[in-house]
Amino acid sequence: MFHVVATYGTKPDLTEDVLDLLKDMAEATRREPGNVSYEFYRGVEDPTRIVILESYQDADDFDRHRESEHFIGLGAGRIIPRLASRHISTYTSVEVPHEAP
Repeated sequence: MFHVVATYGTKPDLTEDVLDLLKDMAEATRREPGNVSYEFYRGVEDPTRIVILESYQDADDFDRHRESEHFIGLGAGRIIPRLASRHISTYTSVEVPHEAP
């Protein structure tokens, strides 16, 4: 599996706007073929900080997500301009052998 951790810092007074837009983004992304999960969280210590955790079957599914209508319209068009900072990290699952009981 392919995992994405996106960390956003919103511009002043735009956090609620971003959170509302992320609700629509999450709903649309969860319907994509290859999407396993899409969750987002608001920071407790810093409420302008948002973390998004996404999982896809593989990296190609994530690439297709970034080319989707909702990513281009909502993500690139409406969410990203409301951010002061944005950091994206990607990971792959590691198979861990299970020990016999």
